[in-house]
Amino acid sequence: MTGPPPGHPHRHDTHRTGQRKDVTVVRVAFLVAPEGVEQIELTDPWDALLASGGEPRLISTHGGRIQAFNHLDKADTFPVDETVAEASVESYDGLVLPGGVANPDALRLSSRALAFINGFFATGRPIAAICHAPWTLVEADAVRGRTLTSWPSLKTDIRNAGGTWVDEPVVIDNNGPNTLVTSRKPGDLPAFDEAFLAQFAAASA
Repeated sequence: MTGPPPGHPHRHDTHRTGQRKDVTVVRVAFLVAPEGVEQIELTDPWDALLASGGEPRLISTHGGRIQAFNHLDKADTFPVDETVAEASVESYDGLVLPGGVANPDALRLSSRALAFINGFFATGRPIAAICHAPWTLVEADAVRGRTLTSWPSLKTDIRNAGGTWVDEPVVIDNNGPNTLVTSRKPGDLPAFDEAFLAQFAAASA
């Protein structure tokens, strides 16, 4: 894949162009709800993966287009590549869960989305989640015994679900069936991108 299909979450960012060319090509699922994903938390990791030569794919609970947001304001829409009913965990090297308040809250109500996420844990495939996205991991009962970070308002939920919450820009946890990469907020995206690209490449090598 040399570039995103028209309408996919790609930003023209010359600062990123040509970076991380040594990262192994990986195929990554980006799972989002039909609406509510924070746009920068989708497009920035997507662009970072493209710049490394990887292949991102947009997965949602329904087909068509997803509606991204800039905080509370509607932003762009992007075409879905596969629904969770169509997608196979075995087709992907890793999973990225962007944030946005409404996005993970909606995914928590989808049994198919939760099953898709749990498939990555069951098969030892890495997962990266940022901001409010660990909410969905809590619902999937996937944070027990793990150390992670998130948007600060989630820390009580994470602790109640058996996880250890820390206030750091990026956390890489290998104390479980897979590698879990988490970050707190959009300001952590450079560290988040660097970490998930390296961990996903290592896992797929």
